[in-house]
Amino acid sequence: MKELQEKAVKVLEKNWKNGFSIPCEGLYPFQWNWDSGFIAIGLAHVDMEKAIQEMETLLDAQWENGFIPHIIFHTETDSYFPGADFHCSHLHPSASKKYKSTGMTQPPVAGFALHKLYTISKDSKNTLLKIAPLLDKVYKNHQYFYNHRDIHNEGLVYIYHNWESGTDNSPLWDDIFSTMQSPEFTFERRDTTHVDASQRPSKKEYDHYLNIIEIAKEHNYSDEKIAELSPFLVQDPLFNTMLIKSNESLIKMYKILGNNEEKIQQLETWQQKSIQSFNKKLFNEELGAYIHYDLRNNTPLNHISSSSFTPLYAGIPSKERALILLKTMIEKFGNDHQYLCASFDPTSERYNPKKYWRGPVWINVNWIIYNGLKKYGFSVVAERVKNDSLALVEKYGFYEYFDARKNEETTGYGGNNFSWTAALLIDMLNNH
Repeated sequence: MKELQEKAVKVLEKNWKNGFSIPCEGLYPFQWNWDSGFIAIGLAHVDMEKAIQEMETLLDAQWENGFIPHIIFHTETDSYFPGADFHCSHLHPSASKKYKSTGMTQPPVAGFALHKLYTISKDSKNTLLKIAPLLDKVYKNHQYFYNHRDIHNEGLVYIYHNWESGTDNSPLWDDIFSTMQSPEFTFERRDTTHVDASQRPSKKEYDHYLNIIEIAKEHNYSDEKIAELSPFLVQDPLFNTMLIKSNESLIKMYKILGNNEEKIQQLETWQQKSIQSFNKKLFNEELGAYIHYDLRNNTPLNHISSSSFTPLYAGIPSKERALILLKTMIEKFGNDHQYLCASFDPTSERYNPKKYWRGPVWINVNWIIYNGLKKYGFSVVAERVKNDSLALVEKYGFYEYFDARKNEETTGYGGNNFSWTAALLIDMLNNH
């Protein structure tokens, strides 16, 4: 495994761009929000200075209202669509004046990423000094979510675009898109010049994606108007899990720093409400899994995806409910012919093992699930998730995502030499 780690380090070195990392060459030429959090965790094992810089650069692009965008366009290039000129983040009065960005966000991983940097550090005192100023920025981001994205004041925040979920073209969204009337857009895709189109979202899906952005732009990315008018408005278990886990991490870090009683109290209040609502609203007894909730159409999205198991990482389910999740995962996702854990229910007719978030295994979600399983003492299945992840990378390379089927066709898809695949592999190899 030493050789595999050395290869992973080379991937991270190659994708480092003077203060931040790109996910991979060609396909993703900018800085992505949740990618940076995961990348920093891997970097922390090999170069703490870079890990801290990764987070500093990400948080430097924070808007005045606490919002952190999902892409920061550090360079001018037309190799990615939709780029800065399409998103027009400047339309929002609080947008960063320093960086061009998108007007949407991604799962909030910064809190637990910073805590991981501290726990990994061999000089925790020095690391704490450097990351202390960043904690308040993350706190401000959480404040933004609870003040602007929790329309029913129930401790569950919404996403207004499927890209905010991180699980871009999941079959979960099919139900929502079937209710939308999106115009046809004329544009030139860039992703399909790098990757086989059969592995990427369709043109029709892209029309829906762009339509949601156009509605947000029309109202200068106003949260109030988006909550009122966006055809896509979802409470996502993965997104809310990341927020809850990051709340927990901020509480721990603020306790170590001292003199942050007010912030700790506020975080604990958010935390209590969030976990209570999460368990009450997002767990489907019949499916034995956490599900998404469509706020716009006021209906649960009754499908099981890898996101259904991520709440384990934030300690959200009771031990009893965690056992139900484990049973569901093994029965539906864990037969002998499958690598754990496919991104969508392999027993569903919507499952597609080659197409982005419609079925392939993603190392970042596997990392979340692995750590969640360990938290509940499910060490045998945790090891299986870890070993499956390592086996896929060892066999096929540092791909963006992998076919979940164990057969002769199994391979890696999407971008190669992918940063978070390398970074989280390093963390798993060093996590005993």
